[in-house]
Amino acid sequence: MLKFYFNGSPNPTKVALFLEETGLEYQPIAIDTRKGDQFAADFLAVNPNGKVPAIVDDGKVIFDSNAILLYLAEKTGKFLPSAEHRGELLSWLMFAATGIGPFSGQAVHFKHFAPEKIPYAHNRYQYEVERHYTILDQRLETRAYIVGDAYSIVDMDVWGWARMIPYILGDGAWAKFPNVKRLFDEISARPAAARANALKEKFTFKAAMDDEARAVMFKHLKRA
Repeated sequence: MLKFYFNGSPNPTKVALFLEETGLEYQPIAIDTRKGDQFAADFLAVNPNGKVPAIVDDGKVIFDSNAILLYLAEKTGKFLPSAEHRGELLSWLMFAATGIGPFSGQAVHFKHFAPEKIPYAHNRYQYEVERHYTILDQRLETRAYIVGDAYSIVDMDVWGWARMIPYILGDGAWAKFPNVKRLFDEISARPAAARANALKEKFTFKAAMDDEARAVMFKHLKRA
């Protein structure tokens, strides 16, 4: 059975969405990053980068959410745009992988968790998150889905992070991205999305971002 290492953060949640959409049988394995589970030897043997998500499928190890989505889509033949859209598929997957995800993660860190306020860093990452979603919103002005004419792994990829838009950019931010909001709401209304969001509720994860959590999640502070 496929093993799925996860927590409730955006990248694992989009993989959970694919698993629930396809009905693939899987074993969820909770990795509590605020307790340091990601640095345990058995998990590092799966993903030496110490991050979730990761899967083990028939002895094959795949980590990074975008790699997992592409692997599973190709394995099952589901939620893949047609071959004529292969270039667009790869381009928009990488757009999410190298832009939306990293900039959103850094924006969250400098807005909510950095031990000191750094206006330059905050402004840069806020700007880049808004810029990327503006590009995506323009893409969705004339099409229902990001690539091709049907719901695909690219839409799942973006959905995982899009729920963080108010947390990153503020409560009124959705008004800037009506087309992204339309797609986000459509996906969120799917039963599989409800199951993906609920997966984390079946496990107990540390909620507090206390000194213990900061020590394991922000190891760079030891270099200060």
